[in-house]
Amino acid sequence: MSASGSVLDQIIAGVREDLARREARTPLADLLAHVAEAPAPRDPMPHFRARGSSVIAEVKRRSPSKGALADIPDPAALAAAYERGGAAAISVLTEERRFGGSLDDLRAVRAAVDLPILRKDFIVETYQLVEARAAGADLALLIVAALDDDTLRRLHDEAQELGLTVLVETHDEAEVERAVALDAELIGVNSRNLKTLDIDPDTFGRLAPLIPDDRVKVAESGIFGRPDVERFVHEGAGVVLVGEALVRDGDPESAVRAMTGVTP
Repeated sequence: MSASGSVLDQIIAGVREDLARREARTPLADLLAHVAEAPAPRDPMPHFRARGSSVIAEVKRRSPSKGALADIPDPAALAAAYERGGAAAISVLTEERRFGGSLDDLRAVRAAVDLPILRKDFIVETYQLVEARAAGADLALLIVAALDDDTLRRLHDEAQELGLTVLVETHDEAEVERAVALDAELIGVNSRNLKTLDIDPDTFGRLAPLIPDDRVKVAESGIFGRPDVERFVHEGAGVVLVGEALVRDGDPESAVRAMTGVTP
């Protein structure tokens, strides 16, 4: 797993501290009661499996690698622009310390769009999955590098029981092998090394052939325009997840539209 003191370790330590505060404030039973009354989650997979490039457009204020990316006073308005541009789904960063996100952002986006919404966070406990559903998420991210095999399997199964579609994120060959063994339907390849934060644009092309063709492959990080999308689609991506390039663009609706419909 990750080296002691890596960026990923530091992020997860903070996530666990913040999670403990939320658990003390809102019991799991209260969240489950809310979920029981919530509408069924939206299914993104038909769109993701369609020909072309499905874009997951991200609401992202900052990152550990780049610092502040964009002032987003109204995440709902940004998400609505993404929806008008043809995004297949919206990703909302909810990690607070390093990314400046929150579940309030996710709730605001849920109220504004009809698209499936991904809770993008460092999920390490069941409580976070229930939080995601209670806030209106339809998908949840599980990062292989952050979880041992037993926890990964348990959270994957629990997410599915809640009706969530799981995006299983990988970074290297060993992690891809673990994701494939999990029978994950949606497998992401993140070109950013979570231990060093460096991007290797060749990562997706190297790892995608290891993922069976009956799974949907998601390219993450290092996507700044249509040429990048075309490259990743050519290498086997059915979905691209784009954050920085969209939040920094003055016209996010047009920026999303430019990245959609790219075929091999």
